[in-house]
Amino acid sequence: MSYKVALNFEDGVTRFIEVDGGETVADASYRQGINIPLDCRDGACGACKCLAESGRYDLGENYIEDALSEEEKAAGLVLTCQMRPESDCVLRIPASSEVCKTEQASYAAVISDVRALSPSVISLSIKGDSLVRLSFLPGQYVNLEVPGSDQTRAYSFSSMPHDGEVSFLIRNVPGGLMSGYLSQQARAGDPMTLTGPLGSFYLREIRRPLLMLAGGTGLAPFTAMLEKIAEGGSAHPVHLIYGVTHDADLVEMDRLQEFAARIPGFTFTACVASPESSYPHKGYVTQHIEPRHLNDGEVDIYLCGPPPMVEAVNKFLREQGIQPANFHYEKFAASV
Repeated sequence: MSYKVALNFEDGVTRFIEVDGGETVADASYRQGINIPLDCRDGACGACKCLAESGRYDLGENYIEDALSEEEKAAGLVLTCQMRPESDCVLRIPASSEVCKTEQASYAAVISDVRALSPSVISLSIKGDSLVRLSFLPGQYVNLEVPGSDQTRAYSFSSMPHDGEVSFLIRNVPGGLMSGYLSQQARAGDPMTLTGPLGSFYLREIRRPLLMLAGGTGLAPFTAMLEKIAEGGSAHPVHLIYGVTHDADLVEMDRLQEFAARIPGFTFTACVASPESSYPHKGYVTQHIEPRHLNDGEVDIYLCGPPPMVEAVNKFLREQGIQPANFHYEKFAASV
């Protein structure tokens, strides 16, 4: 029996390790060449203290309170020199990957499918034998190398891995280096390289209702999250509000309907900002947030969209006098 543990570093790099049954996270990490903070190995110094964001584990009894207090334990802090996983886990490491002598992983793949979903959105799927080893947390992103250049662009996964294949939703930016390549040159079989995974925007353990707010291609990380939720369900309601500028920008609506059918308690609303829209729900995302979605603040909010959208949601929450239990967001701007 072994468990997969995600180590999320301060610089956004995530690496996964396999921890054998009864093995400590620290021992497994060093065995696999990742030097997370560590000193005494005896539960006495607290140097290996990390935050466990999800998963079940045994902390044992061989540590002193100076290293890990009862309050810290209740808050989810652990000592990796003592922690033995009893399920897959996610740990936040208070150090950069560089300090811990680990590098971002690179993967070689080929394009398996590329197509326009709308004038503003391109769907890209890539696959390869190396991607069978790829692991990431739903919501994270990678850097994709633009073929024929030495430049990369960051994109969130829009799906979880399936038989060595992953997908992305890419905004079609006029004059954009990547979108220009994808819309004019890309063909199935073309090679692509990706590096990662990266980012602190990812689905945490679901402990209360979720409100997901997506702007444009900011929908991508949420479809990956919903795939993950669909695997095990959720004991709490999940609501997604998806906003775009024009009617033609709405994509993946059939996929969202499928998630609504598969996930008990999942609902979604789409809205279009343009005054010329013929879509039933008009306006901005904040105009479709209802009091029940905020649950008097006992809610985890995830937001992915352009900076003005992040600022608008923050302003809306202040005006409502709501302080959510957790507010995770990813700002993005179109790259040329």
